[in-house]
Amino acid sequence: MAVRTWAPCGQTPVLSVPLTPDHLCASGGITPQGRLFRPTQEQADHSEDVVRFLRVLLRTNRGQLLVLWDGAPIQRGQPITDFPRRGAAKRLHLARFPGYAPELHPAEGSWNDLKRVELANRCCADLATLGLALRRANERLRHKRSVLQAGFTQTGYQV
Repeated sequence: MAVRTWAPCGQTPVLSVPLTPDHLCASGGITPQGRLFRPTQEQADHSEDVVRFLRVLLRTNRGQLLVLWDGAPIQRGQPITDFPRRGAAKRLHLARFPGYAPELHPAEGSWNDLKRVELANRCCADLATLGLALRRANERLRHKRSVLQAGFTQTGYQV
């Protein structure tokens, strides 16, 4: 997919970066009311991190929760299957999307806006700078409730 850059016409920018095991991991979710939840950490996500994220959702949202997700391997671990059995099933229902179906995922629009608008043409020198840029971009995105709610409208979900 082609994107606009500030490079002169016909001169594709090339970024040289050292390959390191360092990375930044971001998960995320949105509510139909336009609330954004996007925790980040500087190591790979594991099932325990997903359970921690689900606990945050339960603590910060009232009533019944339906969590729709893509069924990534970290979302199928034993801690995930044990979590509802330990009492969370009263308020939490987990449902997976079929295969690869980004058009069914309401949060995909927020990821798209984050990559193509909030962080567009951003080149960070290190992981700390990227983390700061991501936190600031998420804060700007939190104020775009119409963008966050549009994910539900475009997927056709009735809330």
